[in-house]
Amino acid sequence: MSHRHIVAVGGSDAGISAALRARELDPESNVTVVVADAYPNFSICGIPYYVSGEVTHWTNLAHRTAADLAATGMRVLTDTRATGINVEEHTLDLLDSKGAPRQLPYDALIVGTGAVSVRPPIRGLSGPDALGPADGVHLLHSMGDTFAVMDSLQERQPSTAAIVGAGYIGLEMAEALTSRGIRVSQIEALPEVLPTVDPELGALVHAELERNGVEVLTETAVTAISRSDTGGLTITAEHDGRPVSRTVDFILVVVGVRPDTELAADAGADLGAKGAIVVDEAMRTNLSDVFAAGDCVHTHHRLLGITWLPLGTTAHKQGRVAGENALGGDARFAGSLGTQVVKVFDLVAARTGLREHEVVAANRGWVPATSQSSPDDHKAYYPGATPIHIRITGDEQSGLLLGAQLVGHRSAEIAKRVDTYATALFHTMTVDRLSELDLSYTPPLGSPWDATQMAAQTWVRQHRPAMPSTAESRSTHAH
Repeated sequence: MSHRHIVAVGGSDAGISAALRARELDPESNVTVVVADAYPNFSICGIPYYVSGEVTHWTNLAHRTAADLAATGMRVLTDTRATGINVEEHTLDLLDSKGAPRQLPYDALIVGTGAVSVRPPIRGLSGPDALGPADGVHLLHSMGDTFAVMDSLQERQPSTAAIVGAGYIGLEMAEALTSRGIRVSQIEALPEVLPTVDPELGALVHAELERNGVEVLTETAVTAISRSDTGGLTITAEHDGRPVSRTVDFILVVVGVRPDTELAADAGADLGAKGAIVVDEAMRTNLSDVFAAGDCVHTHHRLLGITWLPLGTTAHKQGRVAGENALGGDARFAGSLGTQVVKVFDLVAARTGLREHEVVAANRGWVPATSQSSPDDHKAYYPGATPIHIRITGDEQSGLLLGAQLVGHRSAEIAKRVDTYATALFHTMTVDRLSELDLSYTPPLGSPWDATQMAAQTWVRQHRPAMPSTAESRSTHAH
């Protein structure tokens, strides 16, 4: 590998992972990371825990400090905006921290511009008279957004808040604000909270929110945000064709993100799924010597094919691949399974692979079937056993495992257990073969058949009654 000048645009997971990999493989290479703000390598996923106070100082959200990054030999240009890619000339147009234009030459460029918050079509949220952070109305995706939220909480000392959206960040923020003593109303347009899992499991998260004092309004579409006569903020929404309104001191709108592709698209990069940048498995774009990775690119999914599924874990892996290939390597991104986990108060919800409607959308000829069971997390005779609600989806014809969803108590190792299914999915195992895995057991932590295996055996009993007798005999000894 020849010593080259590698430039990465974006100081979050993908850009920094690419830079670290390039420096690791070729310590002589010249690696520069261009960061639009002052916060390279900060954990966006950690923001709710800074808002809650569990992470005591914002600097603790850095995966690595500026000094750590400098020690690897990379150069980090903070408060520097990339404004254009000159593909033929192999240069990047920049505006530096003082607003002065300059050009940076590169041999290979990695675009890791990430994603930006979706601003939904709600009256009062856009346009010349839009309400914003100064009014106590916030979007939340960057460190800048986070400081605005913290300033708002400090200045307003709100006693009530509304969160529009009940996905991962919305739920984590409901917990964070509740832990600060704020009464939260959570408003979700879809039929249930946490729409990334089936409604049967979302309902358990819904109940946990209510148990902790959060008001949950589902199937409720927000139409407007305005200032009330008393100086509060009024949310106007619709539920079943009837108007609903709440007046609060603070509003957070977290309804998802969209890929930030302007830099690459302006240079001629092809865009695909959900408007994300098209890349091959080596993370190459259609532009010569330009790679892209992270939330701004489409996702190679091992079961779905091409989709867009922005996740920090994926961004780290894609960035690593891009960094290696920018040096002339031949790494490949092995593909995502959409494995995710979230903690909401004392419950944890996780998923990996596909749910039934996604299996149908994949159009691979699979016939999806789903089972639900609730095995205990450990032997019931040892105190503190709790049920784990597990939904397994498999192909009725081949018995192939296609997906799993779990909800259980935070003590029940939900994150560990979803990873068992994720590993099985990665290696295209059948549901039945999960019973062959040699998983750990001690009564305070598990059972001779792990909960993941008991749930698999339930699926086999329900959907594969004609399995060979060996599998049948295994299933009968499940407990």
